Amino acid sequence: MNSGQDNDAGNLQTDVVVIGAGGTGLAAAVAAAEKGAKVVVLEKANAPGGNSARAVGFFAAESPAQKRMRIDAPRDVLFKMAMDFAHWKINPQIIRAFVDKSGDTARWLEEKGLVIDRIPAFVPNQVIRTEHDAVKGGSDVVKILIESCEGLGVRLLRQTAARKIILNAAGEVGGVLAANKEQEFQITARSVIIATGGYAANKEMLKKYSPFYTEDIRYHGLPHTGDGILMAMEIGAATEGLGQLRMLGPMFDGSRRHVGMVYNQPQTIWVNKRGERYIDETMAFNHFESVNAVLQQPDKVSYTLFDERIKNNIIKEGPVRVAQEGFYGRMGTDLADLAQGLQKEADEGTVKISGLWEEIAGWIGAEPKVLKSTVEEYNSGCDRGYDGIMAKDRRYLVPLRTPPFYAMKGHPSITTTQGGIKINHHMEVLDKQDSPIPGLYAGGDTTGGWESDTYNVNLSGSGLGFALNSGRIAGENAAQYVTQK
Repeated sequence: MNSGQDNDAGNLQTDVVVIGAGGTGLAAAVAAAEKGAKVVVLEKANAPGGNSARAVGFFAAESPAQKRMRIDAPRDVLFKMAMDFAHWKINPQIIRAFVDKSGDTARWLEEKGLVIDRIPAFVPNQVIRTEHDAVKGGSDVVKILIESCEGLGVRLLRQTAARKIILNAAGEVGGVLAANKEQEFQITARSVIIATGGYAANKEMLKKYSPFYTEDIRYHGLPHTGDGILMAMEIGAATEGLGQLRMLGPMFDGSRRHVGMVYNQPQTIWVNKRGERYIDETMAFNHFESVNAVLQQPDKVSYTLFDERIKNNIIKEGPVRVAQEGFYGRMGTDLADLAQGLQKEADEGTVKISGLWEEIAGWIGAEPKVLKSTVEEYNSGCDRGYDGIMAKDRRYLVPLRTPPFYAMKGHPSITTTQGGIKINHHMEVLDKQDSPIPGLYAGGDTTGGWESDTYNVNLSGSGLGFALNSGRIAGENAAQYVTQK
C-alpha cells in the first residue's frame, strides 16, 4: 500500500475513495480492491486503525472457527436475538445482512493470516459465544487488513482529511475535496465510502443530539469529531440514531487502573449521592446495562463502598471477573500496592477513607442517617444470606463492618457513538426520501439503524463485527457500482 503524507498528491483520479482507515475503512478498501476497483484511502491521523485497533474481538455467526470449536451459532437465532433485544427498533435488513456476512468475514480474515485463538463468553451464561478474539485483539485485525491493502495496491494518504463530498449535476458522487498540511486538492472518483467513526469527541454534537450527555461523562476512545456524518448531512443525507451513545459504567473517576478494578466488584455496594443503593452490584459483569441505572441517578454519579475486610480479600484473591468460558472466576492481578493506590487517590479527591460512615456520607453529600441505614439494611441481608431489595446473588453478599471504610466516586463513560448516517442493507447512504445517493456508501459507527440504545452483550463483538462487515459489504457494492457505470 502506497502510504505517507503524499505532499505531491495534486489532483487524483480513482474509482473509490474511502474516508477513514479504521476497521470499517480498511475492510472496505480491501473488499473493493479485491473486486478490481482502484482505491484511495484518506486518514486524518498519522496511523491507521482507529478505534478498531483498540477493540478486543469481533462478532461472527456460523464461522469456521466456531465450527472447529463446536460452538453452535445459528444465524437465524442470532438475528432474532438481536431484533428481540432491540425490541425491533433497528433495521432488520441491515441486521440480516450483517449476521449473514459475519461468518464468511471470519473466514476471509483467517485466510489472510489472522489467528483466532479463542471465542470466549462475554458474560456469565452467555447463550451463544460469538466474540472472535485474535491474540492481540483488534490490532491484529488491523495489521492483516493493512497488509492486504499493501498487496492490492491500495493508496493510503495519511494526515489527509476529507473536507467535502462532491456531487455532479446528476446528484451522483463525483469525488472528494481533501487537504493535508501543505495543500488542498480534489480526488475524482465514482464512489465514496464514509468510514470516519463517530463523534464522541465533538462536544457540540454531543450536546445537540444526546440528551444524556454531560461534561462529567468521560470518553474512552480516539478523538473522532463526526466529520463524515457532517459531510453526508451537508449533501442531503438522512440520519438515523443520531444522538445514540455506546456507554458503560459506572467507571472510576481516578487515574490508577489497578484501583479502578476494585470499583466495579460485585461484593461492594453502589450508592448514589443521596446514599441510597440503586442496583444489584453483580451488574458489574455487564457495564453496558448497569450504566442505564447510573444515568437515572442524581448528577449521574455513583459511589462504590467497601471496607477493610473486602479490600484485603481483593488483594489476596484478586478481583472477581467473568472467566473466559462463561463462569465466575478469579483474575490473578497483582494488587499488593492497592492500599497505597487508594491512599493516593484519596489525596487527589476521588476516594474517601474513614473509620466513620458519617464522614463518608459527608464526602458523598448524603444525609448520614440515610447512608447508615443503607449500610445497616445491606449488612442485615448479608447476615441472612438474602438481599431483600435487589436480590443479589448470595455469593457476593459480604457485610461492611471492618473499618476503615472506603468510598470511590465514578461516572458513566462513552466508548463511541453509534448512530448518524442513514443506510440500507447494501450500506448505501440514503437521502431524506430514503433513496440511495448514487455512489455513496457508509459503515461502522458513522451509521445508524444497527444497534439499540444499549449494547447487546449476548451478541458480543458486534461493534468491531459491524465495522468489518459493513465495510466489506460497502466495498464490494462500491466496486460493483463503479464497474457497472
